[in-house]
Amino acid sequence: MAMRTAVRRAATRPGSLPASLASLAEKLLTPHGVDRYLELVDPMLVRREIRGEVVALRRPTRDSVTLTVRPSRAWRGFAAGQFVRVTVDIDGVRRTRCYSPAGSAHRDGELEFTVKAHEGGLVSRQLHEHGHVGMVLGLSPADGTFALPEPRPDSIVLIAGGSGITPVLSMLRTLVDERYPGEVSLLYYARTPADVPYAEELDALAARRGVRIHVRHTASDGRFTAEHLRRVAPWFARATTFLCGPPPLMEAVRALYADAGISERLHTEEFVPPVLTVGAAETGGRIRFARSGVDVVSDGRPLLEQAEDAGLSPEHGCRMGICFSCTQRKVSGVVRTASGEESAEDDEEIQLCVTAAVGDVEIDC
Repeated sequence: MAMRTAVRRAATRPGSLPASLASLAEKLLTPHGVDRYLELVDPMLVRREIRGEVVALRRPTRDSVTLTVRPSRAWRGFAAGQFVRVTVDIDGVRRTRCYSPAGSAHRDGELEFTVKAHEGGLVSRQLHEHGHVGMVLGLSPADGTFALPEPRPDSIVLIAGGSGITPVLSMLRTLVDERYPGEVSLLYYARTPADVPYAEELDALAARRGVRIHVRHTASDGRFTAEHLRRVAPWFARATTFLCGPPPLMEAVRALYADAGISERLHTEEFVPPVLTVGAAETGGRIRFARSGVDVVSDGRPLLEQAEDAGLSPEHGCRMGICFSCTQRKVSGVVRTASGEESAEDDEEIQLCVTAAVGDVEIDC
């Protein structure tokens, strides 16, 4: 108890714990470590994990919230376009989702996340309805290969729809901060003018030299067409393109680039869980979560969802096959991934969020 008191007193002083005291405390407070006690004083004082405090909040559209987050000292920055796993405590359970910072990579003293509240979205609705200044979030290191390359290409096209604006806006803001000398164009789709979260800023950025921005409203302008793209970037065939948005937009752009023979110039990021297809005749098998001693009857949904419904809490992040946080060992059985591939190999690692059982399956979970 005396050691814990000493840690509490030291933690309340300005700055971080002295290295010698932190090292000693870490040893004496094993197995929990000093972070577990610092977290009781102030979650932002933890040394090994990353936390972020909400310092500003606004709601740019009726169904979205923009959070300005000050990360703790363990944060190491990000590349424009990458995502961060954000953890929120909901009814005593830590829930994690992936969100892309929307700010410039050169201004990462504060992070900006714009989150659209989806129907049935546990974390997005929590942030939209109950987010507040002073709220502390868990953060992961930035991750993902959807990012501006080094060196920068000579010309860049950014295409986005809905909440897919966040990673490409981060790219655009980063390029503007760098005074990027090349051509850059943004084609953005939202349903109506009221659904555009950064309308004023996009207008201001469009006035800059070398930047072209077209915002299309699908309710009146329709969905993506090749003509839309040619108007904002007639040189798109020689540019490097970054695409993020809902499936219909992604499919249409991919088809255009494939037909033009320039698919290698297209880089994509998706924030929509892939659809798993398991026929009714393939459901009804037994899923055994061996370490937990829990058995369920397969209903064809992803293994992660069925584990959660059975009262288990496997580690997870993006829920769409990007972050690999939910990887577990399959002991036996046949599984199918979102891409339609099946595997009957024993003792293999699988991603629970994008894998479904086909018959009996045993998972070391």
